[in-house]
Amino acid sequence: MQGFKCSNAGKEKKVSLLEKQRKSSSLALCPYNTLSPQPNAHPTPNPTVDDKKVAVEMGRKRKHQHGTTPAPKRAQPNDHLHQPPKQPKTNKAAQPQHSEPTIPFDVYDRILLVGEGDLSFSRSLVSEHGCADVVATTFDSADEVREKYPQAAENIEYIEGEGQAVMHCVDATKLAQKELRKGALWDRVIFNFPHVGGKSTHVNRQVRYNQEMLVAFFKAAAPLLTPDGTIIVTLFEGEPYTLWNIRDLARHSDLEVQRSFKFQADAYPGYSHARTLGNIQGGGGWKGEDRLARSYIFQPRAQGKELMQQQQQARLRQKRGEQERKRKRADESSDDED
Repeated sequence: MQGFKCSNAGKEKKVSLLEKQRKSSSLALCPYNTLSPQPNAHPTPNPTVDDKKVAVEMGRKRKHQHGTTPAPKRAQPNDHLHQPPKQPKTNKAAQPQHSEPTIPFDVYDRILLVGEGDLSFSRSLVSEHGCADVVATTFDSADEVREKYPQAAENIEYIEGEGQAVMHCVDATKLAQKELRKGALWDRVIFNFPHVGGKSTHVNRQVRYNQEMLVAFFKAAAPLLTPDGTIIVTLFEGEPYTLWNIRDLARHSDLEVQRSFKFQADAYPGYSHARTLGNIQGGGGWKGEDRLARSYIFQPRAQGKELMQQQQQARLRQKRGEQERKRKRADESSDDED
């Protein structure tokens, strides 16, 4: 009997040791328990299906209260490298627009053209613009014009056929011909692309020669203007023409710029630019009507205008005096015959 009791006690001892080992291993594996448990430390229970439903419902309420718009994304340092380039803004006012050409004369104006070449511009005024009181002049003689510009003969024939006048050997710096001074004064005096020709290959000398010519032209043309008359000069843009300083030249001649505008050759159908030296042998590819050019309209300054009116009045008094002397001589001759 005693042996039996001993065996049972050994078994109970073995069972108690195994139980202690199992408990210690379970305590080591559990993250929420320690070997020295604290009073408020409890393991987190596994969530049930009801708990999940409650969490989903609370999330919906939060979305409804705060909205569903996601928070703005924070800018990253290299975001601009992945963005498409911005399109430049276009200024409609700065875009070139096709404006109507400026025509600086009227059909009924009395127009004097000086320094004409092949007279194609004068012909266009008569044929295309209907100008009915035109006198076109050239610096060269009639024979020189036909030699330098063979196409001029047809233009001259057309202008004179329409009852307008063509004069040769007219110096734009003098304008002393009686035909230009008799009759009414001029509403418009036009000088297109003035140039002295090939007097010198030196740029500064060429500039000085052309400046002297323009000053002399201004002084010769101003006394021929009506009170509202203007002088119109057209030059190519760019050097050496900008070196002429045409505005300053006019100011020294008691003239001022009324306005300036882009010269458009296509506003004068049939017009072709004629070089001072004549047509290029063999034609050539140089066309002046394709180059940028600008027209300047000059009018007498306030003081110069008063002086010009005084000169005009003096000319009228002189003319009346000559007429009175002629009448007296005619009366005396008739008395002698009696």
